[in-house]
Amino acid sequence: MKKTINEQFTRWEEERVKPSLAKSPERRKPFSTDSGITIDRLYIPPESEYESHLGFPGEYPFTRGIYPTMYRNRLWTMRQYAGFGTAEESNRRYHYLTDQGTTGLSVAFDLPTQIGYDSDHPLSEGEVGKAGVAIDTLADMETLFDGIRLDRVTTSMTINATAATLLCMYIAVAKKQGASLKTISGTIQNDILKEYIARGTHIFPPGPSMRLVTDVIEWCSDNLPRWNTISISGYHIREAGATAVQELAFTLTNAIAYVQAAVDRGLDVDRFGGQLSFFFNAHNNFFEEIAKFRAARRIWGKIMKERFGAKQEETMRLRFHAQTGGSTLTAQQIENNVVRVTLQALAAVLGGCQSLHTNSRDEALALPTEDSVRLALRTQQIIAHESGVTDSIDPIGGSFLVESMTDEIERRVWEYIAKVDELGGAVQAIEKQFYQSQIAESAYKYQMAIERKEKVIVGVNDFRVEGEQKPDILRIDEEMCARQIRKLQSTKAVRDRVKVEETLKKLQNIAEGRENIMPSILAAVEAYATLGEISDAMRRVWGEYEK
Repeated sequence: MKKTINEQFTRWEEERVKPSLAKSPERRKPFSTDSGITIDRLYIPPESEYESHLGFPGEYPFTRGIYPTMYRNRLWTMRQYAGFGTAEESNRRYHYLTDQGTTGLSVAFDLPTQIGYDSDHPLSEGEVGKAGVAIDTLADMETLFDGIRLDRVTTSMTINATAATLLCMYIAVAKKQGASLKTISGTIQNDILKEYIARGTHIFPPGPSMRLVTDVIEWCSDNLPRWNTISISGYHIREAGATAVQELAFTLTNAIAYVQAAVDRGLDVDRFGGQLSFFFNAHNNFFEEIAKFRAARRIWGKIMKERFGAKQEETMRLRFHAQTGGSTLTAQQIENNVVRVTLQALAAVLGGCQSLHTNSRDEALALPTEDSVRLALRTQQIIAHESGVTDSIDPIGGSFLVESMTDEIERRVWEYIAKVDELGGAVQAIEKQFYQSQIAESAYKYQMAIERKEKVIVGVNDFRVEGEQKPDILRIDEEMCARQIRKLQSTKAVRDRVKVEETLKKLQNIAEGRENIMPSILAAVEAYATLGEISDAMRRVWGEYEK
């Protein structure tokens, strides 16, 4: 006889909640409102396809959350994406953020670093340290994390085409600190497919790029067991103009391609699946965003279980980082951005994120000031500690609107997945410009709605203020580039040139074959080969992708 929801609820508490509490107790007891009303751990609706469609937190299909007690046990990791200028300047910002209560680091790299050029390359001129921190050699990475124990902090690095090289630099720093590779944790974005779709910081053609991604997945599954080997990103797809449905659908079809590549390599999905993570955007439409996150978990659980035959729950769980929508920030009336970011962050929390970055109010104008970053972090902290939304698991669950919207988003996403399958998969869909054309059409419709004033953007196309004064912004010292180049030249002058050449030659030979490339990149990094030299060794074999 099928058990009732109440019977299932009792079973869930015994089998899931009690072991979880024994391992890690809830943050406080009891949870209650200011009026003394007790907040239950979880609220359940009347019987209605509950078990198959919603289930309980920590259980398949994970609609209501991936852990049995969610934020009652542990809050999400509070990150603030940061990096600018030289490693010294970014290191000071990281220490500042840590002092202000951030619970995880998130590294932004400048454009030359992202596309494999050293700071002294002619194509780097004017871009060094502007969109993020400049990293040329292991010496820069050592400076970046000076005074920061890598075995005591989780670090997220937003890097893709050169992800393997930057990860090797991070590993080399950890080894120098005496940290065990079995214990360091964090995330490397390493999501190259969305670069072809929405962002453009790719180097190599899709084939070699997918090999690099898979090499990282394989190597980390053996050597870096607590590291997230990829952060499959819908964030940049959304920033390019995609809808919420397209963001989710295109992210998941890319994820399918990565999993398939690893399976084709001969890896067991339950061996590497638990090290996959996701990165989503949190936009303004409050309930749609919450529904999107819920649908994401349910769809991914089904994909891993039914398509790839995963048997372990850890493999089926979709763990995600969220960042508030950069493209929603306005240069006009920047204080309004504080309100936007608060709503977006709240949607991410109610949607069950594991990690969160809140954008700063002035990021439509420049990299954020310290005051703006602190306010953005305080936004997370107020939601976490003052709002009460973390006291119950999935407090939005059971809303007729949200549950209906979750179902509709799921239905539309499956349609997109079927279409990409028809095209031959994500790589083929990229080659055929499917994603790009879909995003361009959505972006055009959105902009036309703004221009026709069918969609109001406060302070932009309505409720404007004339003669608004521009705020003080962070400005990057133009002398910084010269300092960075001098440091690069100093590092080159003292390193063992013979060893550098040997490691680069071996790296190029490995690139020509099929052996995992990570050990060769790590050897070159530890010899203080530059990012550009390492990238060029692979460029000589694989060429560049120029579509």
